[in-house]
Amino acid sequence: MLKEVCVENFTLVSVAIEKGGNRIELCDNLSVGGTTVSHGVAAKTISYCHSKNTKVMTMVRPRGGNFIYTKEEIEIMQNDITHFKQLGTDGVVIGCLNDSDWIDEEAMLNLLESAVGLDVTFHMAFDQIKDEYQFEAIDWLVRHRVNRILTHGGSCSKSIEDNLSRLKEFVDYAADRIIILPGGGITDNNLSNIASILNISEVHGTKIVGELC
Repeated sequence: MLKEVCVENFTLVSVAIEKGGNRIELCDNLSVGGTTVSHGVAAKTISYCHSKNTKVMTMVRPRGGNFIYTKEEIEIMQNDITHFKQLGTDGVVIGCLNDSDWIDEEAMLNLLESAVGLDVTFHMAFDQIKDEYQFEAIDWLVRHRVNRILTHGGSCSKSIEDNLSRLKEFVDYAADRIIILPGGGITDNNLSNIASILNISEVHGTKIVGELC
């Protein structure tokens, strides 16, 4: 089971790895769902993690709030992706929507072009896509070679246990075409049960290896 630990800034990276984290999702400002870290944080984290044979997925999100971005914000994200690629990140975590609660295809294609050669996760913006479009969204992301989808399976106001049936639908539909990465409420206490029910090989969270502080 691959445990991706979501870590805010550099401060807890070493603890996350020591406790069994196999991959780090690096972001800042978890209180708003995660945003892009600074150059210094990214450089130090990537260097440290690679010295421990641990991969890094770097969040690229210029602000909190919704996932509908301006042309200028897309350009910022493209620059950040290029920069993180130069620093040696293993992958990036991105997601763009339009005002119809669907993938902003043009924005995503621009970001994916910048991310060629990197692992790509489409983050929890996926959960804001209308339910009736989510399977079509999986197909779109598969066609454009996105590696995984980070999803809570529904509203973040509900526990992940309440969303397991929807997550199982995603896992079954995705099959071996794309990785469904459940997150948002998975801890070291419920991990085994959730992984068994969903038959998954990767999980994501801030507490999947226990408390870090």
